[in-house]
Amino acid sequence: MQYMNVLIDLITLEVSGAFEKAGFDPAYGKVTLSNRPDLCEYQCNGALPAAKVYHKAPIQIASAVKAQLDGNAMFESVEAVNPGFLNFKLANEFLAQYVAEMNLATHFGVQPEQDPRTIVVDYGGPNVAKPLHVGHLRSAIIGESIKRIYRFFGNHVIGDIHLGDWGLQMGLIIAQVQLDHPELCYFDPDFTGEYPEQAPFTISELEKIYPEASARSKVDSAFAEKAHQATYLLQQGQRGYRAMWKKIMQVSVEDLKKNYENLDVHFDVWLGESDAQAYIPQMLKIVEDKHLAVESDGALVVPVQEETDTKEMPPCILLKSDGATLYATTDLATIVQREQDFHPGKILYLTDKRQSLHFEQVFRVARKAELVPPTTELAHIGFGTMNGKDGKPFKTREGGVMRLEVLIREITDYVTEKIKENQTVSDEELPETAKKIAMAALKYGDLSNLATKDYVFDLDRFSSFEGNTGPYILYTIVRIKSILSKYTGNVSDCKLLPPESRQQKDLMLVLTRMADNLTSAYRNSAPNEICAYIYELAGAANKFYHDVKIISEPDEAKKASYIALMDLTKRVLETCIDLLGFRAPEKM
Repeated sequence: MQYMNVLIDLITLEVSGAFEKAGFDPAYGKVTLSNRPDLCEYQCNGALPAAKVYHKAPIQIASAVKAQLDGNAMFESVEAVNPGFLNFKLANEFLAQYVAEMNLATHFGVQPEQDPRTIVVDYGGPNVAKPLHVGHLRSAIIGESIKRIYRFFGNHVIGDIHLGDWGLQMGLIIAQVQLDHPELCYFDPDFTGEYPEQAPFTISELEKIYPEASARSKVDSAFAEKAHQATYLLQQGQRGYRAMWKKIMQVSVEDLKKNYENLDVHFDVWLGESDAQAYIPQMLKIVEDKHLAVESDGALVVPVQEETDTKEMPPCILLKSDGATLYATTDLATIVQREQDFHPGKILYLTDKRQSLHFEQVFRVARKAELVPPTTELAHIGFGTMNGKDGKPFKTREGGVMRLEVLIREITDYVTEKIKENQTVSDEELPETAKKIAMAALKYGDLSNLATKDYVFDLDRFSSFEGNTGPYILYTIVRIKSILSKYTGNVSDCKLLPPESRQQKDLMLVLTRMADNLTSAYRNSAPNEICAYIYELAGAANKFYHDVKIISEPDEAKKASYIALMDLTKRVLETCIDLLGFRAPEKM
């Protein structure tokens, strides 16, 4: 496999060497992207802090370094500018050579993780027997993208949906079904035969049962008690209740898989709270053996306050006074399970940011109890809410919680009408094309925002073919595909030549920043950085397209060079959108 050094690191190496040759500490040679692209492409400000150490004027130091770089083939120009800045422009020949190597390199030269890990990404987190709604969207989209980014860098990544499939909600459903259909064999204590293969409800019926049961439990104390009793018996292994629970799981998971597939989100394991129950006794024993737990008002808690805390940190409750478990109990048991099953180097949780305190408590207990080795990273990304234009959490027009499948359908219908207006796609291609554009609009609209921030969902803006949107990125890719389809030669034989125009050079320069941007997105678990990069890349590609006649270029060598550049741009964009979780159509 062929990998490359990041371009800015190569430039820094040259400049650091020049500082050293001029008699200064090479550490001052750090190079950054220019904040004045109208003046230069890269810059180094190291002469300014060096001046205080060496008691020289910054411009003197910068000039001495410049003298060492004069004639260097890497640079078209090196300037020392008052009060002591070093400004660089890359030589066209060097840039073309670097981009040509990038074109042939594995993953375009992006260096994989030197020490790859097994990483569990816990995202999704839906409750069974309930439909997916827009509140599940961010976890699914962000988690899927981060999972793909981690994988791209060579890690073994396990995406776990971590279902909410245990607890009182199950008892409520069982109690309601028993109330409506007491004749079912699941409720006959003397039944010893095989339970029916067919579930006693459809997904649509099941989704109505829970809210009905939940509402009834609030006004009917006898029913609430039956639900609690059903929960207890289920967890104790009562045969009929376990059989019904399996039917609830069967119907729910089948529907969840269909909906997540529609969103192009894929989990490697479908485990849930129920799977962690077997590990709770083991977890509790570890905690008690280490004398971490204390009794507080009848409950079993672990104090997690640390001296460095600036505000009170509540203890983590493991068991309530009645012996019931909580989310923290299950999450800690799940950590035990994951350590035994996967030995992960990192466990990452994607949830609403309002759960940040919960995970801080869980992580502190896990550390104190040594449920994972000290080297195992436990991390939580808390994301903000998706809001409507009114600034409040996104709702239906009637003010209810919007189902995820309804949102996807509305976006797809909206995009379909826009495509019809342009009449660029055949009727046969329309459904698949509309779906891809809708996914790009939805996912890019979300991922282009910093995960921790709330954002406003604006269908008109997100679906636009112009501006910082997913459809704009797709349109750029489709436009490049159209150019490449008109080229009669073999694209793989095309050789890159040094740039001859500002637009061509700018596009090459943006391409060279792929490795640096993707690595940063990986280190920060930040898909929004990839969005920012491809928006810049798409903009540079479109400027080049507008200013250069590619297919009509009479010089075949130049034309081939343009084609090679366009092909590389397309492949980089396609790689990046795959990491974001969407794909480009053939036409738009």
